Amino acid sequence: MSEEQAPKRKKVSKTEMRRNARSFVLQALYSQELTKNPTNEVEAHFRVDNDMSETDVPLFSELLQGVNAQKAELDQSFNLYLDRNVEELDPVEVSVLRIGAYELINRIEVPYKVAINESVELAKIFGATESHKYVNGILDKLAQKVRAVEIKANRGK
Repeated sequence: MSEEQAPKRKKVSKTEMRRNARSFVLQALYSQELTKNPTNEVEAHFRVDNDMSETDVPLFSELLQGVNAQKAELDQSFNLYLDRNVEELDPVEVSVLRIGAYELINRIEVPYKVAINESVELAKIFGATESHKYVNGILDKLAQKVRAVEIKANRGK
């Protein structure tokens, strides 16, 4: 089939590219948890082993590197809201919480509702049956603390 006859691929939205990046980050963090490989090695493997043409690669890299660099701080940021120790959480849940916490704390350009919703969606896809509700509750409480000004401003609208 010539290029002219090939079906045209629909352009992927920036939202979808960011969603794909978060999904790959979650998978990379989970893989890293199992293999204990260094972050750069895990990132390199993911870039080679996956088709990232429809992925926001800079976001993938920022989230993977950032979550790993700030793991202790991120865990501490939501630890107060957990009903058990971080070590007792399912690896998928803790990775989703870390991604969400990273975005709430470090990516102020991302609205808090978007950061929470994206994490909830990851938990629905990759987590245990009810883990999305748990993730939503924890990140909502964290947002009340780290995005208080934004939340207050949104209530006034």
